[in-house]
Amino acid sequence: MILSRRAVLFLGVSFFFILFITARRLSQPWSNYSQAVGLGEYYNSSSPEWTGAFNITSHGSKALYAPQPNYLPGIPKPPGSTYTKMLVVPRTKTEDTSWIEQELPDWRSAIYVADDPKAPLHPPKNKGHEVMVYLSFIVDFYEELPDVAVFMHSHQNAWHNEELFGGDSAEILRRLSMERVIREGYMNTRCAFGPGCPAWMHPGAVEEDETKQEEVMLARAWGELFPDQPVPSVLAQPCCAQFALSRDRIRSIPRARFIFYRDWLLQTDMSDYIAGRIWEYLWQYVFTGNPVVCVEESVCLCDGYGFCFGSPEKYQEYRAMDTERKEMQQQLDDWVYMSEELRLAQEMGELDETMDLEVPPLGQKSEIEEQVFEKHMAVADVLEAAIERGKNPKFRALEAGRPWKEGDGF
Repeated sequence: MILSRRAVLFLGVSFFFILFITARRLSQPWSNYSQAVGLGEYYNSSSPEWTGAFNITSHGSKALYAPQPNYLPGIPKPPGSTYTKMLVVPRTKTEDTSWIEQELPDWRSAIYVADDPKAPLHPPKNKGHEVMVYLSFIVDFYEELPDVAVFMHSHQNAWHNEELFGGDSAEILRRLSMERVIREGYMNTRCAFGPGCPAWMHPGAVEEDETKQEEVMLARAWGELFPDQPVPSVLAQPCCAQFALSRDRIRSIPRARFIFYRDWLLQTDMSDYIAGRIWEYLWQYVFTGNPVVCVEESVCLCDGYGFCFGSPEKYQEYRAMDTERKEMQQQLDDWVYMSEELRLAQEMGELDETMDLEVPPLGQKSEIEEQVFEKHMAVADVLEAAIERGKNPKFRALEAGRPWKEGDGF
């Protein structure tokens, strides 16, 4: 049968249209299909990266999109062993990270330049703050991971670093227990609860809180990232997106899952700021399966860093003593400030009976100085004793509530 020119033309156009639709469908990134039904259609069972990503039942129907990994506790190496360790840091072209090489010569580093696509290490897009870099490192180095990887910001000193370290990131890393990271798999480098614990984010919130604008967007993000997991009522961990991971804990999750998370970040219409802030309270869920990870501060400081006060109660006693010291120091600083104000007023001839100027009592400075010094010494003694106690692996185990036998390390 000979077809007319119109029929031939129609068949040809139809054929190329079908080819176009098929090619476009196959070229779509799997991350666009975050719901279970979509992922089932685009699942490639031959890809090793999908092992464990989700299950197909014997009847061919879809089960869970992404079942929780099996988070097994790690086993530290024998006492005296060394660990390979890497510091993962995002920075901009203008930020200085030379402190890492100077302060931490025994650490390898992966420093991603977020806003320089020509840098040796850079993310696919400068979006989501540190999240994009953290996920990119895992995707890039999934087969070459060290025993322990620590994810931190680029600055050496920050308010959100532990006060016991003077806010110094280098000191945190020098004291960090590799053994605890291996055992736990995931460890927030911050021990202090506030902000973040014990119950910070409420994904069900509908009214915006100016102090945590991302809260009202969490339920939507959760549904896109974890479509088969119920939205938790609370998400909490100590702020501020700095944590340590063991190799085994990272690899308990398929590499493809991290690609999916990064694709979500690349494609979401949420702002750079909101997307980054949302992930600050998702990391603990991704790597532990728990929406709330608020470790007792005294346990974190003792087993994680070797500051062992003996118990949560004794640690709180230390905190109260240190707070009193700070208040006394502030009182002394105020006295010095007022004295200086009085001196300047006298020199300028501006001191008269009509001025509302508080005059410190005579002789008070030396008395306050002595009290402040005594309190400083008392606090220092308690802290020194805690450090000495932390050198004993048995005391660390006791305070952390884990078994220990003679010969065990930290």
